[in-house]
Amino acid sequence: MAASVDPLVVGRVIGDVVDMFVPTVNMSVYFGSKHVTNGCDIKPSIAVSPPKVTFSGHPGELYTLVMTDPDAPSPSEPSMREWVHWIMADIPGGTNPIRGKEILPYVGPRPPVGIHRYILVLFQQKAPMGLVDQPPTRAHFNTRYFAAQLDLGLPVSTVYFNSQKEPANRRR
Repeated sequence: MAASVDPLVVGRVIGDVVDMFVPTVNMSVYFGSKHVTNGCDIKPSIAVSPPKVTFSGHPGELYTLVMTDPDAPSPSEPSMREWVHWIMADIPGGTNPIRGKEILPYVGPRPPVGIHRYILVLFQQKAPMGLVDQPPTRAHFNTRYFAAQLDLGLPVSTVYFNSQKEPANRRR
């Protein structure tokens, strides 16, 4: 059984980024040895490189992974909602994003102010993507619109973490 959506409702991921859905795929996300669970804190310094993501699913099926920040530039005034950090498509089920096709290269969290949510959303594709244009800008991305344009439907799995700017003397 895939994870519950309850933490996604509490964290306003459902509502701000995606619509209510029933998780059907188990997704595991790690930054180094740190396992990402809904609402956990991840320091930007350990998220410089893309996370290790694995998920269930059938090898004959393809998936798209999107990572966004709905709190840009600040949670109290998210005027750039959503800021897209990463898009991978055509990922075979039961594998990881490295096996897919990069649509938009990974950029780690860089929250300028406040605590930001970073959401990884997994969609099951109905067919291979073919040519997909990069979004013209990372700002003002809309996960729902992106999914609708590519006929992805509702997510099959989502996990999110929180991150905030680290004091300059503590970055290592």
